[in-house]
Amino acid sequence: MTTNTGEPTIVLIAGHWLGAWAWDEVVEHLTAAGRRAVPMTLPGLDEADHERAIRTLDDQAAAIERAAASEEQPVIIVAHSGANAPVSLVLDQHPELVRHVVWVDSGPVAPGAGFAPDLPDDLDELPLPPFDALGEQASLEGLSSHDLERFRALAVPEPGPVLRQPVELTNDARLQVPTTLVCCSIPSAQLMELANAGHPMFAEVANLQHLDLVDLPTGHWPMWSRPDDLAQLLAAAATSRVS
Repeated sequence: MTTNTGEPTIVLIAGHWLGAWAWDEVVEHLTAAGRRAVPMTLPGLDEADHERAIRTLDDQAAAIERAAASEEQPVIIVAHSGANAPVSLVLDQHPELVRHVVWVDSGPVAPGAGFAPDLPDDLDELPLPPFDALGEQASLEGLSSHDLERFRALAVPEPGPVLRQPVELTNDARLQVPTTLVCCSIPSAQLMELANAGHPMFAEVANLQHLDLVDLPTGHWPMWSRPDDLAQLLAAAATSRVS
C-alpha cells in the first residue's frame, strides 16, 4: 500500500533488552496500512557495539532526537516500558520535535527518578532475567513459547549507566505534548487512581495537559501478544487530536 506521506512518521522505541526487531510485526501492520514507521535500536542495545555497556540515557535521548529531527515534520514517538526514560528526556529538551507521544504499558518519568539508582556501580550491564523472575515484575500474558524463545535469543543486556542515571527534567513544555497511554497490564481506571494518589511510578501522568487513555488488555509486551491491535491504535494516534 502507498505510504501516506503527508502524515507524521511513527518512531517506535521498545523497552529494556530490546531493539528495533521487537516491533517487526507491528511495523508490518503499519506499513500495510500506509503508515511510515521507524523502529529504533537505542545506544547500548546493539549487540555489535563493543562499548555498549558504557552508553547512557543521554546517548539514547540524543539518538532519538537525531531520528526525530531528520524527519520533515514532528513525529509520533511510541515508547514502550523502560524507553520512558530517554523519551522523557527528549520531551523535556525538544518538545517541538514531537507531535504526539504514545506510552505503551508505560508513562512519563517524574523529575529526578531513575529506574535502578541503587544498582551497584561495578555492575556494567543487566542481562534479561529468568522468565519466572521477570513475570513477577511484568505480565507475560499473551506470549507464546515462540515469543519467549525469541525474546531470550535476541535480548541484549541493559547498560548499567542507563539504569542508574536519574532523569533530570526542567521544561514544563513536555507536559503540553499530546499524549496517549495504551494501558495493557494495568487498566486505565486503576492507573489514573494511582496517578491521582501520587504513586511515584505514575505521578507525572496527573500533570499531563492533553491526555487520552486507551485500554488494550494483555501483558506487558503487546507488540508480540496483540501486534495488529496495537498497530491500529498507533495508526489512529498518528492522526488524532488529543484535547
